[in-house]
Amino acid sequence: MITALVQFSLPAPLSVEQARAIFRGTAPRYLGMPGLVRKYYVLSEDGRTAGGVYLWQTRADAERVYTDEWRQFVRDKYGSAPQLSYFETPVLVDNATGQITADA
Repeated sequence: MITALVQFSLPAPLSVEQARAIFRGTAPRYLGMPGLVRKYYVLSEDGRTAGGVYLWQTRADAERVYTDEWRQFVRDKYGSAPQLSYFETPVLVDNATGQITADA
């Protein structure tokens, strides 16, 4: 599995309530997305940085989404270019299901 961390600066700070409303507007585009296991929308405590933490089945799944068009969507929607980092995710602890998953 691959974890992708996406961060971008915001032109003005957002409250949690504002961020929730904005993120709910984009969340449906990720439902049922091939290879996406889970996505967390994130907002920094000062409201100046936002982004997402994505868990993907493979890096290829992630790279199919993080295209130039996607980067432009983020720039248009949030006012700055996204910064993207990838991390191998060899073990996942899921307390909601009580499972530990190890990538084989």
